[in-house]
Formats: sequence, C-alpha cells, structure tokens
Amino acid sequence: MAEYNFVQHVMCSLLGSKNVDAGIHIPVTREFLETVDNNVLCQRPSWRVDAAMVNPLCDSVLLISDHSLFPRGALKKDFCISVEIKPKCGFLPLSEFIASENSIKRSVTRFKMHQALKLHQGKISEISAYDPLDLFSGSNDRVHKAIKGLFKTPQNNFRVFLNGSLILGGLGGNADATSCEVGETFENALQCVIQAVDGQRTQCFLDLISKTICSSGLLNKVLEVQKLDNADIEGAIHAYYNVISQPCVVCNKQSAEDQLSERYSSLHSILNDESMKIVRNYLIAATAKDLSMMISFRPREDGSVESPYSMVSLESTNQSFDYKVLFPFPNSFRVLE
Repeated sequence: MAEYNFVQHVMCSLLGSKNVDAGIHIPVTREFLETVDNNVLCQRPSWRVDAAMVNPLCDSVLLISDHSLFPRGALKKDFCISVEIKPKCGFLPLSEFIASENSIKRSVTRFKMHQALKLHQGKISEISAYDPLDLFSGSNDRVHKAIKGLFKTPQNNFRVFLNGSLILGGLGGNADATSCEVGETFENALQCVIQAVDGQRTQCFLDLISKTICSSGLLNKVLEVQKLDNADIEGAIHAYYNVISQPCVVCNKQSAEDQLSERYSSLHSILNDESMKIVRNYLIAATAKDLSMMISFRPREDGSVESPYSMVSLESTNQSFDYKVLFPFPNSFRVLE
C-alpha cells in the first residue's frame, strides 16, 4: 500500500493523474507469487536476477494495466504499436555539495558513467549510443538523435510492442545492439502500421516517436520532478541523518581540513522541516530518474469518430495517429542508505 499511496498522492499530482497508472490493489496467494517469480526469473539475465525477485510473503499486489494496447473499441482490427522508453536522468547536477573528487558528475551524465561500469563488468557488450541530455533537450533534432541512439542500442531502455507482442528490445534483459537482421525484421513488422515503402518504415516510425515526445511536453514535467533534487546525494545524505536523529556517518569520515566540511556542517544546523524537504525531494526525484514511459500509437482512419486520445500527424506518410503516453508505476522506492 505504501507504493500505491506514493504514486497516487505524489507522482500523480506531479506528472498528471491521466498520465500515471498507480495500479489496483488486489489480494494474492503465496502460490501465485511463486509462479510469477519462476516465470520472471527465466527471462532475466543472471546479473539482474536479484532485481527481479518476488517476495512470496506478500498478501497483496498492485495490478497494472497492459499499456502496450489501446482498450478494445468498435474497430476490432485496429493495429497498435507501442514503445517503452527509460529516459534516465536528464540533467547534470550543479549541487554545491559535490566533492571535488566527484566533479565528473558535473560534466558526464549518470547514464554514461553507468554504461562504462556495466561494460567493465561485462554486463553489456558496447556503450549505448543514447544520451539522455538529448532526449530532454527540447530540440527536435536532438530528440530525434536520442531516439535513433536508443534504436541502435536498445539494451533494456527501449522496447517496441506490436499489438502487445515484443518486436524489438530485450524481454527482462538486454538487447545490446540492433543488428542488420533484427533491423530488417523490425522494418517488415511495421508494414501493418506505417504506410511507407520498404526501407523507410523504421525511419518514419522513429520520426513519429520524436515528434510525439516533443509535442506532448511530458518530458518537461519529468525533468522538473528530477530537478527537485538540488542537493545531490552528497548533500541529501546529511539531511537524512538529521531526520533520523543519528550522528552523520559521512561527517565522521571527513577530516577537519576537508574543503566541504564547513558546508556540510551548515546542513546539520538547518531546521528539521528543511532536512525533511531535502530528503523528500531527493527520493521523489530519484523515482523520476528511474521511471519508464510508454507511448502507444493507433492509426486514425479518415472520417473516424471523435477520439478521446491526442493526435499526431506523420507528414512523410500522410497518416494521423491516436496516441497516449503513460508512466506505468510503481517502481521500487528509492532509498538513502
């Protein structure tokens, strides 16, 4: 229930209730959870098994709708194509509490640093061509560059579904790079949705995604929420120890001559309400840095009845599409440890 309340009362108000699915709280049995656990584990790479573990002792779960589909309407033969994107953190931190030895954080994105670590650990075979700063830039050209980067190296950050079935990206794991063979199969799969000649459908689809992201403006909201973290973890951790009324472990490790010791000390002199706000904003922002975004498209026929969904036009194919953008929550709570 804690996750549900967090999404319902915090994330819905920040990102818009129509764009967030908090799920439905339902009771479950231990046998059901064990079955889910077994089904999920076989689809995970070994290094992500721990992240996928299901707690069989829970007596309830949150049921999330399948947002890769539109609700069935009068048109039974509709085709629906959906893309799931994990945008990651869209800005470089400027916090005054970042230590000089960690100054790289001011010029290199978290995503790029994590990519280097994963490559070193053998979890990926190549660095992603995607740059989150491009996706959040608001520039049409840079957003399109970001989408092309995600398509080139999907990993677990970019997946495409046709009528609910995965046609690009990894299911529960990584799809490092889109090979020529995979790209050709994907191009052929698009022919029921994108009305373009062979060899151009993929490009048109990526154009459609880019245009929708720019016109919807939802990533602007996500970026605003991410930027609630203006202290960075290096500042928030001090506020956290204020909140739990315990000696600050970080300060105990600092020498009196440390350049930031005085600045950190100032954090320990603020009111408890201010400390609570720093910690709260950090945790909310951390959730926004780790969310998924699902964009679903359905071709709109000429003369079709009025739709409750937003519309986007793809000039290169002379097509119009209904679309919906949702953030399927909940993700796990972010924690300070």
